[in-house]
Amino acid sequence: MPIRVLPPEVAGKIAAGEVVERPASVIKELVENSLDAGATDIRIEIREGGRRLMRVADNGCGIPAEEAPLAFARHATSKLSDVTDLDRITTLGFRGEALASIAAVSQVTLLTRPREQAMGRYLRLEAGRILRQEGRGCPAGTVITVERLFQNVPARLKFLRRPQTEAGHIHTIVANYALAFPHIRFRLTSDGRQIFQSSGSGQLRDVLIAVYGLEVAERMLAVEGGDDDLRVWGFVGEPALHRANRRYITLFVNRRWIQDRALTHAIAQAYHTLLPVGRHPLAVILLEMDPGEVDVNVHPTKREVKFRDGRRVFHAVQKAVRRTLVERAPVPEMSPAPRTWAAADWDRRQGLLRAGQGETPGQMAMEIYRTADLGEEPGRVGPVRLPLLRVIGQVGQTYIVAEGPQGMYLIDQHAAHERVLYEQLLAQRREQAVASQTLLEPLPLDLDPVLAGLLAEQLPLLQQVGFQIEPFGGSSYLLRAVPTLLEGADPRAALVDILELLRRGDDPLAAQAEERLIAAVCKRAAIKAGQTLSPEEMQQLVRQLEQCESPRTCPHGRPTVLHFSVEQLEKEFGRR
Repeated sequence: MPIRVLPPEVAGKIAAGEVVERPASVIKELVENSLDAGATDIRIEIREGGRRLMRVADNGCGIPAEEAPLAFARHATSKLSDVTDLDRITTLGFRGEALASIAAVSQVTLLTRPREQAMGRYLRLEAGRILRQEGRGCPAGTVITVERLFQNVPARLKFLRRPQTEAGHIHTIVANYALAFPHIRFRLTSDGRQIFQSSGSGQLRDVLIAVYGLEVAERMLAVEGGDDDLRVWGFVGEPALHRANRRYITLFVNRRWIQDRALTHAIAQAYHTLLPVGRHPLAVILLEMDPGEVDVNVHPTKREVKFRDGRRVFHAVQKAVRRTLVERAPVPEMSPAPRTWAAADWDRRQGLLRAGQGETPGQMAMEIYRTADLGEEPGRVGPVRLPLLRVIGQVGQTYIVAEGPQGMYLIDQHAAHERVLYEQLLAQRREQAVASQTLLEPLPLDLDPVLAGLLAEQLPLLQQVGFQIEPFGGSSYLLRAVPTLLEGADPRAALVDILELLRRGDDPLAAQAEERLIAAVCKRAAIKAGQTLSPEEMQQLVRQLEQCESPRTCPHGRPTVLHFSVEQLEKEFGRR
């Protein structure tokens, strides 16, 4: 087949395929144009998930009448003048492809008027061709209506999802730009019903309320960090507010909504040891930096960017979020009858418990803690540092009961001891002074091939945390020393347990293999549930927990402490 130049209509449809994936892509491009036009009020209307109609109206600067037809020409833009502008892009749009691509696969009408012109301009296009244009009276600003998307590309049309699904994608686009521009008022209407509105007050927390609801917004912590030419700010959820996936981590660079695996990972790592395994944080993080330090022209749909110094940005985000969590994250407070369970379900659980069936009190407490994922309020919260506590006793040989100035505390002795040992061992590693106990005689280890391979892989790290192990041929090793933390335990069984924990990937959120190993060592060395402790042992453990940097969770993210406030106790006993 000979080489030939594609007809304009074919080239237009191919280009549109890169920019317009679904109705939400159209809304994204049109909203970005409105934002670049300086609008302070943006109204979005959709019908049938955008299949039938999409309309974006704004009060921005408008398009001069003589330039309106040129707006739909490919590679025509008012946002760049020469090639050097690509090095410092300050607008959301800049390629001059959006309107041309949208018009190539739909019917489009444009109604626009700059404030300095008395008459507006009306254009109607179909399949990229202008069919009609005339002068019309209209308010200052721009209204673009897109109808019958993909009418001339049936192959793309059949891949669209149900209207509700497509409307959900559009809702996400609008909500995210409302988060990026809290000073702008957004309103989204679907099939005549308003489904989203932001106030335009300029306060990001007000938009968080509109997007996530009041109860979730109240449990988000303000972040502020970075330096003079790299500002990191926004909000992150307290550790008890977590989700099943990372879709709730929202990132912006110079107000541009982006997807960046490295920065998402930076935020996840800031929550290291603070979340249960398999759970993910909720965060809205905005970066403000020199436009010359970021390349936004690396992806056809501008979803991804490239930083000149990605490592610096990564560490700035991680540090800002981590500092906020360490300084401000609260201790979870437990209510005996949380609103996340229906009353009938609560009664059923209590009935099973009284009958000796179902969950133990500790399991019920964990369930109450985990239901924060449903977005319900778990109760009032206290400071991140534990107050001075007085030990009262032990329940079920598992939980320490303590009294503090803010009420009663239940402490999981195993999780608490894990946290204490974890921070102690990390401190020893930083000072390269891990205490090790030499065995009287070396112990032979005969491991299965999987664990033997894992031990060979982890051998340098095992030696760094206090183990002394030598190969002894094949799958056999000699164990000569163990960390002092494991003193009194069966050394052979302890090492095998640690290897099994590492094989299962017990802590996938750990920032480094060394931290996973340290967490596994501490899990094996910690006091176990079912172990009776003397009053002195309990008080010593509580004192050590009070000194921890992050006393609220164990290294694997489980809670160490549950708090019952004095007010809650008085309420349950009918005193108020």
